[in-house]
Amino acid sequence: MQIRYLIISFLILVFTGVHAQGLKLTATASSSQVPTGEQFEVAFSINGEGDRFMPPSFSAFQVLSGPNVSSSTTIINGDFSASNSYSYILMPVKEGNYTIKSASIVSGGKLLKSNTLKITVVKGKPAPRAGASDNQGDNQLPSQQKLPKNTELLFLKARVDKTNVYAGEQISLDYKLYTLVSLVGNELDKLPELNGFWSQDINKNRQSTDWKTEVYNGHQYNSAAIKETILFPQRSGKLIIDPLAMTFVARQPVASNDIFDQYFGSFEEVKHRLKSKPITINVKPLPSAGKPRNFSGAVGKFSIAGYIDKGEIKANEAINYTFKVSGDGNINLLGKLDLNFPKDFDKYDPKITDSLTETVNGISGTRTYTYLLIPRHEGNYTLDPVSFTYFNPSAGKYVGLKTKAFSLKVNKGEVGANATVLPGEQEDVELLSKDISYIKTRDLTVYKKGEGFYNSVWFYLLLCAGPLAAAGAFSYKNRAETFNSDPVKVKSRRAVKIASKHMAAAQKQLGANNTKAFYDEVFKGLYTYLSDKLNLPYSQLDKDIIAGKLRSKAIDEPLVVQLLETLNQCEMARFAPVSSRLETQVLNQSKSIITGIEQKL
Repeated sequence: MQIRYLIISFLILVFTGVHAQGLKLTATASSSQVPTGEQFEVAFSINGEGDRFMPPSFSAFQVLSGPNVSSSTTIINGDFSASNSYSYILMPVKEGNYTIKSASIVSGGKLLKSNTLKITVVKGKPAPRAGASDNQGDNQLPSQQKLPKNTELLFLKARVDKTNVYAGEQISLDYKLYTLVSLVGNELDKLPELNGFWSQDINKNRQSTDWKTEVYNGHQYNSAAIKETILFPQRSGKLIIDPLAMTFVARQPVASNDIFDQYFGSFEEVKHRLKSKPITINVKPLPSAGKPRNFSGAVGKFSIAGYIDKGEIKANEAINYTFKVSGDGNINLLGKLDLNFPKDFDKYDPKITDSLTETVNGISGTRTYTYLLIPRHEGNYTLDPVSFTYFNPSAGKYVGLKTKAFSLKVNKGEVGANATVLPGEQEDVELLSKDISYIKTRDLTVYKKGEGFYNSVWFYLLLCAGPLAAAGAFSYKNRAETFNSDPVKVKSRRAVKIASKHMAAAQKQLGANNTKAFYDEVFKGLYTYLSDKLNLPYSQLDKDIIAGKLRSKAIDEPLVVQLLETLNQCEMARFAPVSSRLETQVLNQSKSIITGIEQKL
């Protein structure tokens, strides 16, 4: 056995100075002069295949990341070529002139060495190092350095910007990863439930991880934000932010008695199952003293503005009356404004558009309400000011805002003209035909007395049909008014129709391979259906409340569990990618859940 090791060592020494013809290992640096505390990149590239790469010593630098391995292949006119690169992100610690020695790699049974690099480090911001001394001559990862016992090499930490808030006040939450070892893989195990909160994820479509260096408990870690969320507590009391669970695969060095491993290095991949600690949020109820009657649940800091697109129109013409609510807070949970218009005006449900900015500091932006109004008679009208009230958590009080009033002059419209809004299309206004038909110019048919329609059987039947039709119309009108008099029942009846629109939109997004929009539509469809069907305000929907309501209505437990699992899948899809087969399953399952609830209720 010793003879075998001597032979291997001898071969390594023989081939150290011999380069394979055409193959070359090249070292490059993104900058040859770097200030302390600034990052730069060193890369080692080989124009071919190689293995057992051995980096040089980086004793004068802090290794922030690496080795980051990349490869490429090229085929031109049948000629095949390949290249591989090993890169490191380094940070200088002290000023001075340093030499990064050669790296080595084995290719075709031969050992190749790279050129050396000269790096000049000038004065910059301080860059403290953790756990490594300046006279060490090997390239040590933080986990290889001499660290105190019980030092965590890898952990998840959940952080919030505040733990004492009012109901509806926004909270910034992030889950941060700290590591002293190189990572080669990760897997999401369980997302937090966040019961009692309305949540909005930030940077859902981020493609890369932004790594930073951060000193924690006296050690310099590589850190990255894994998940960033804005929370809005929906009820008072003590609410728990559940842990985030993930599994990470770390590449860690291990000791070996094999001389070959001692020369080239020996590593193993180790799984770390991590879970953040839960956080308790103390949520205070909004004060009842001084609470205005028109308060709709807005919490934050807002402003309001209103305007009309025309100051003078004709009767039966349409105008747009627009309001904008701007600010920071739970703006995406605002409901419709409570407005009063003149009795002679036909009004329609507003078109609501949002322009929001979502950052780790919270949600801000503008929600615009556009009302379509049609005055039916001429005259001078005044559109009353619109009042809006919100709760300012910083000041701990309610704040009332009001727009200015608008004067509208309505001139006489065309005779017989009637502007009508087509169902579902508030923007389209159609002018109906004139009431008076054209005078007939063709010859009239003359009948003898007793031969015409007058005094015939059909004449008297149709004569009786008039009062009968009026009585039927009156009865239908009364029945329709009774049928639509209860707004709760009206919302319950329309629940399926609205949910069906969202599911149809989800099907369309599925066909366009737009995963984010697909899950948004399914999520909105289920929550809108449950809000209307169970008579719960949309902003106060909570999984526990939904489950309790359904169980109180004798909904089968398997159906309730299936609903909660589907909602969890939709929320998880905002963070973790899923297969297209699961998307189809979620859509079919959502439709089945709505059908099952409808059959029971």
